[in-house]
Amino acid sequence: VAVTPAMGEGSGMVEFSQRFPKQYFDVAIAEQHAVTFAAGLAIGGKKPVVAIYSSFLQRGYDQLIHDVAIQNLPVMFAIDRAGIVGADGPTHQGSFDLSFMRCIPNIVIMAPSDERECQLMLNTGFKYNGPTAVRYPRGSGNGATLPQINETIEIGKANTLLNAATENTSVRLAILNFGSILDEAKIAAQQLGSTLVDMRFIKPLDLALIDDVVKNHDVIVTVEDNAIAGGAGSGVNEYVLSQGKAIKILNIGLPDSFIKHGTQQEIHQELGLDSKGIVDKINTFTHL
Repeated sequence: VAVTPAMGEGSGMVEFSQRFPKQYFDVAIAEQHAVTFAAGLAIGGKKPVVAIYSSFLQRGYDQLIHDVAIQNLPVMFAIDRAGIVGADGPTHQGSFDLSFMRCIPNIVIMAPSDERECQLMLNTGFKYNGPTAVRYPRGSGNGATLPQINETIEIGKANTLLNAATENTSVRLAILNFGSILDEAKIAAQQLGSTLVDMRFIKPLDLALIDDVVKNHDVIVTVEDNAIAGGAGSGVNEYVLSQGKAIKILNIGLPDSFIKHGTQQEIHQELGLDSKGIVDKINTFTHL
């Protein structure tokens, strides 16, 4: 069952609404109601998916906590427009969802790096018996091959894409990527000769992998299209600190300011979230 607050066209739900009209509910511009309605459907034995923009989920935050998370209900949030949105300006930038969701108990939070990962996470979240969130950006994919409809991934399991831990470099560097900036992070990792991990999950984090990264590297860099304050990188910081480990950590993400109007490419470049910006930030931090 799909629930959306008047964003059927923007969230790509038109075809679904036409094919499954009895399973599609447009509750109009009433985000709080959308979340509570989904909770009611879940209590009634349905598996609701709330298709909602990141910036609009902010309006349903109390309901997310009170009606879904406390009751540990199987509601999946398909969070569109996460990260830099671009042309809609500061009111629609999806800057905060990882920060405001990460502190909520019971919820599984995923951030795909491409359309294949996105579908895998949607499949996984839909089959999970509890609250889940998949946050993905505005725009098109990169042409990745889509999975089968029943393919899922292991909860809390990251993907190591480049492993440079054993290379004889002056600074052993690991980049932990969360979400859609992976292609830029990969270019940066290749230029710097660093390890690259697609973390996939913001909650739960792959703690065993982080332990291994801390053990075999000198510097950790987290990259995300979300506010640095309270975001995915902050989760890594908290865990490493809780283990009493001494390692340098650089968090790369959105600054503590409202992001102005502009294309996604322009804003990412201006904020240093493209490959050049990531390399420059790392070089400045490590004095490479």
